[in-house]
Amino acid sequence: MALKDAFGLTFSGATQAGFSPYARAVRELQCFIGDPVATIDGAIAEDPGFVMAHVFKGYLFALATEPEATAVARACHEAALPLAATAREQAHVAALGHLAAGRWHDASRLLEDIAIDFPLDAVALQTGHQIDFFTGNARMLRDRIGRALPSWRSGMPGYHAILGMQAFGLEEMGDYARAEGFGRSAIEIEPRDGWAQHAVAHVMEMQSRQKDGIAWMRANPDAWAKDSFLKVHNWWHLALFHYDLGETDEVLALYDGPIYGTRSMLALNMVDASAILWRLHLGGVDVGDRWAALAANWAPKAAAGNYAFNDAHAMMAFVGAGLEAPATTLLEAQREAMRGNDDNVAFTRDVGHPLTLAIKAFGEAKYAEAVRLIRPIRSIAHRFGGSHAQRDVIDLTLIEAALRAGDGALARALTAERALARPDSPLSALFSRRAANLSEN
Repeated sequence: MALKDAFGLTFSGATQAGFSPYARAVRELQCFIGDPVATIDGAIAEDPGFVMAHVFKGYLFALATEPEATAVARACHEAALPLAATAREQAHVAALGHLAAGRWHDASRLLEDIAIDFPLDAVALQTGHQIDFFTGNARMLRDRIGRALPSWRSGMPGYHAILGMQAFGLEEMGDYARAEGFGRSAIEIEPRDGWAQHAVAHVMEMQSRQKDGIAWMRANPDAWAKDSFLKVHNWWHLALFHYDLGETDEVLALYDGPIYGTRSMLALNMVDASAILWRLHLGGVDVGDRWAALAANWAPKAAAGNYAFNDAHAMMAFVGAGLEAPATTLLEAQREAMRGNDDNVAFTRDVGHPLTLAIKAFGEAKYAEAVRLIRPIRSIAHRFGGSHAQRDVIDLTLIEAALRAGDGALARALTAERALARPDSPLSALFSRRAANLSEN
């Protein structure tokens, strides 16, 4: 039993009754809306032998960066292994196996090969694109989609998602004008495409176009926020624009509302919460008891040690809340993780562990130590994942540590560097004034 979709791809074990919810789940993921897990469960219930339904569900869980979710991804892989499958589908099953085992790079390469042979395989493209994001691979964020783009045409189902992913890849490679064009085109086709919305926000963030960014995000928030599981991250982007303008009250209002008003326990949402509070913390803003509530939700994950990018953001919360015990647990978990056999070994060893130690040192007012730990990792920080906008917190922490350590020469160098990269940023100007004042005193 097999079925072909609108792109001519074969789906083994699928009937129309099972394929309809599968296609709906794919669209939900492409827009980051709805509940694709529940939708794909409907496909599996209809067609238990539908191999790509099991694989798709596994991808959803494997990309959550949560240990419990990874266990579900492994179960999905086990369910898919014995099922009838084409060579393309077998490659997907193998890619899921690698991803569920923490072998991000192996999964990435398999998905790359699938998309080379089948450039209209939207699931291979989007899963690979997400892996590129989680591994900080800017080149592949752009090129994985760029290779497939000539095969796509306007009017094809999901075309907006291809444009949105291409936009983000171009942005991460510094091709801002074309990135914005692709992103805006995607939104014109599908206003609910949260990834394309976020790609344009990234462009404006990197170009220090704060007012443009605020206008972009506030123009139609219902489109990208309603029923969206990317909404917290997109509200975070809006908060970044207000943060750069020094509009602290607006940042805190966004934090207390759409960013962390619900006090989510999902790591991806808590990363955004930590990232915005830490930026305020660096600026000496009193955030009240917000750290305590966030740290309490991070605490059960302190021993996870499964994704170094999360670890650094958990440490921000523990430092902000003044909690020593979970901070110690987290560092022990990282040391254990570095003895593992998955890709998180390198994520942690190369960037995550020294950065987490630096955040802890900063919290203990050991600013020279924070500087010492951060400087060697700045040029390789992409290795532990995230975007340029997310990893900017590393530079912000380094600059603030240099200023507080009284290292005038380094502070002047770092602030001059930032002023060149972000010349229209009020925050850049503030840093430059502080560095100048430091050298005068």
